[in-house]
Amino acid sequence: MYFNYFKFLFVLVCGAATACGVAESSSNRASATPTPPPAVIASSSSTSKSEQTAVFAGGCFWGLEAVFEHTKGVSGVISGYSGGDAKTADYETVSGGETGHAEAVKITFDSSKVSYEQLLKVFFAVAHDPTELNRQGPDTGTQYRSAIFYASDEQKQTAQNFISKLTADKAFVQPIVTQVVALENFYPAEDYHQNYLVQHPNQPYIVANDKPKVESLRKQFPDLYQ
Repeated sequence: MYFNYFKFLFVLVCGAATACGVAESSSNRASATPTPPPAVIASSSSTSKSEQTAVFAGGCFWGLEAVFEHTKGVSGVISGYSGGDAKTADYETVSGGETGHAEAVKITFDSSKVSYEQLLKVFFAVAHDPTELNRQGPDTGTQYRSAIFYASDEQKQTAQNFISKLTADKAFVQPIVTQVVALENFYPAEDYHQNYLVQHPNQPYIVANDKPKVESLRKQFPDLYQ
């Protein structure tokens, strides 16, 4: 077993309905975010100076947005939907879990400051648990699945190689279930979902689920934290 690779980030304490789903009672359950071994999450460099984008899905987009907004080299993060079509790209419809959409974030970054691979390291190490199938913490449904929506063959290859490395290194006890699929479209979410942690720092769901992820980023990747 490889429990030395894991770090328990928080105990779910929110039992009320939230915009990202209905949180379950936390009196007898906790959520852990496994952390790849240091050799896997060590920083890498990039020489490209072009502005690029990355689209990731992994649970409620509030937490993903907050983590990547604090990542060096990232100039913008938009919460939204990907995987379905425009006619179903609204929160009420997506919440039904039948649209094909996943809650996702579109990240704009300067690859001279942070590489796509480094973003993957943050995504797998602190932003979500890639071993949870069609759920993330208290949120359940295919709209909360783990997915990488690649925008180029280079991103596809980088993501597949990264997952293969984590699997070979047995970084997680359970299998990685992250999908690697082509980006067709990304649809921004409603305005009230944008910058949610900044706008609602004391909301119980945010305090229990998302602030610990930002703190984990600061501790595990001090060179990438901003």
